Amino acid sequence: MLIFPAIDLVDGKAVRLFKGDYNQMTVYSENPPEIAVDFKNQGASCIHIVDLEGAKSGETPNIETVKRIISSAGLFSEIGGGIRSMETVDRYIEAGLDRVILGTAAVNDEEFLKRAVDKYKEKIAVGVDIKDGFVAIKGWLEKSQYDAFSFCEKMQNTGVSALICTDISRDGAMKGTNLELYRQLSEKYSMNITASGGVSSLEDVKELRKMDIYGAIIGKAYYTGAISIREAVEAAK
Repeated sequence: MLIFPAIDLVDGKAVRLFKGDYNQMTVYSENPPEIAVDFKNQGASCIHIVDLEGAKSGETPNIETVKRIISSAGLFSEIGGGIRSMETVDRYIEAGLDRVILGTAAVNDEEFLKRAVDKYKEKIAVGVDIKDGFVAIKGWLEKSQYDAFSFCEKMQNTGVSALICTDISRDGAMKGTNLELYRQLSEKYSMNITASGGVSSLEDVKELRKMDIYGAIIGKAYYTGAISIREAVEAAK
């Protein structure tokens, strides 16, 4: 299992939100590339980046910071947050991202999703952000009409190879991850599934690894010192 330490960006800074609430934001670093280097020094091979401003605007306001993160650490890098056009996908791939995560657009624009998957294959992932059993969109501010499992089924049938699944109720709450959700997802689908939201202890990492799940994202637990990336990477092996 791969460990994806996370950097969430607002205004070029590394921040964390509580349960996706932009009004409950903590700034952890003014220098995100430095954090990426720390991830690498602790043995991480991957990094998960979210442009939280992009998630709301559909633009790429932090792309220069993203480029610096990639060049400073040299890790496998994926990004999500407001990617709603082929131009944006192209921009991120050309900037050196290894994988681009579609969220709202994967729900609302099936044609765009298919074009992106056809063009970039496994470089396209879909973020499934789950709120009360339904897929949330637009920076988690709205609920779509899809329940989580029927949407995942649809993604598999579309040819998507990787899902990043977030239980919003656990995100940033430091109360453990939703193991039952990931157990069901890993049993039902053949896609690479990354667990996100509430991965806050080595026990979480070990339990997810037992499910043979593809990856786990660690965010707030790193920034508060609750989890060492080095220990998480070892536990995930």
